[in-house]
Amino acid sequence: METLSVEEAAALLHLNPKRVQFLARSGRIPAVRVGRKWLFPRRELEALLARRSAPAEPRTFDLSARNQLRGRITGLTTEGLMAEVRVAIGDQELVSVITRAAAERLGLRVGDEVYAVIKSTEVMIGKA
Repeated sequence: METLSVEEAAALLHLNPKRVQFLARSGRIPAVRVGRKWLFPRRELEALLARRSAPAEPRTFDLSARNQLRGRITGLTTEGLMAEVRVAIGDQELVSVITRAAAERLGLRVGDEVYAVIKSTEVMIGKA
């Protein structure tokens, strides 16, 4: 059985090594502690990734927000902890900045159809 170090497991899971250690301590990912080191079984981590990336049954839900705009992702830039998502809505473009983790969890890709949900207590309107 091939085992991975914290750093190798973090690279495989695309997580920070401290986060991997936390998940191991809390029993949320398979790991064995040997002395002061954590070891991770590669096959079990890969199986965990395969289960998480399997297509889930689509969920439908209603939101109280009335401003739900459907569009298509035209640009996606991730850097550090943040992701910039550009969405074409008709002939307009909306730009949203979300966490990288949220973009990865949603599996966002250029070309995906998405909804931009705007919930605010203040919306300004302008006219030329």
